[in-house]
Amino acid sequence: MNRSLALLLGLAAIVVIAVLPVWIGPFYTRVAQLFFFSAALAIAWNILGGFSGYWSFGHTVFIGMGAFAAAHFVTQIGPIGSGPFSMVLPILFAGLLCGLFALVIAYPILRLRGIYFAIAMLGVGQVIGELVNNIRWFQGGVGVFLAAPAPGGMPPEDFFYYIFAALLVACLIISVVVRNSRFGYALLAVREDEDTAMMLGVATERYKILAFVLSATLVGILGAVYGYSVGYFTTYTVFRLDFSLNMIVFCLIGGIGTLFGPVIGTAVMLFLTQVLLSRFLDIHLLITGALVVAIILLVPGGILGALKQKFAGRAAVRKSVEA
Repeated sequence: MNRSLALLLGLAAIVVIAVLPVWIGPFYTRVAQLFFFSAALAIAWNILGGFSGYWSFGHTVFIGMGAFAAAHFVTQIGPIGSGPFSMVLPILFAGLLCGLFALVIAYPILRLRGIYFAIAMLGVGQVIGELVNNIRWFQGGVGVFLAAPAPGGMPPEDFFYYIFAALLVACLIISVVVRNSRFGYALLAVREDEDTAMMLGVATERYKILAFVLSATLVGILGAVYGYSVGYFTTYTVFRLDFSLNMIVFCLIGGIGTLFGPVIGTAVMLFLTQVLLSRFLDIHLLITGALVVAIILLVPGGILGALKQKFAGRAAVRKSVEA
């Protein structure tokens, strides 16, 4: 029954997502596009930071690398295929490059833990961003173009709305599969007590590296599509620290380490910032910061954590009454 209900809800959500751009204007279509993109990023970050407990403050490096990798693939090799299909190989190349880069730095950087790992990743993001900005071949300072091959007659915002929606679904499916697999249980063991997990025979090093590479690959793919969606970008457009911070904040608000917490946190924050607070531009950041602090203080386990506690409390009361 639960699976049938979940399937029906999933089909209903797909139908709503498919027809939503017809009902809403271009502005809200772009807001929805931003939601899909941000939620997918938060889910990808959550595979590493939420499941294994290794918080990365520098995941923006994979967004920037993915965008520039796709742009230079098109520049050096040229578009392969026509229309939207010309995006496929550059995006896959971007994801592969980010995954390989993560694999190269994984062993030394994952030997750090806690705040040391977080700061090290922040440094990696800053270093790679400066290299792309200052090495002339990358053209990070002057910027690069990445034409959006939207089908004829379709507005670009609608086209990328559907692309990011599909990527969000893909990231969510991957997250569910990982969480309910042996891989996911190993990552949870690492998060709870890595030393004990290692003594019990869990290959912690291997699982951490796999989580890091998978998370980087997904973020790199999203970064490449983001590059297509903006069309023109520089180093400062894609190597943005706020991307990394938003991934963490969205997960914290929704429920870090949960499956749907990143999606809920993204929806709440974007609704607050893009809809409710859009008229208060002068004090936008002040109000947003205060709201984030208030939410984290009031519900430290995130929205999903608070709901679980509430339902668990009701169940306990019901059992005591029945006894």
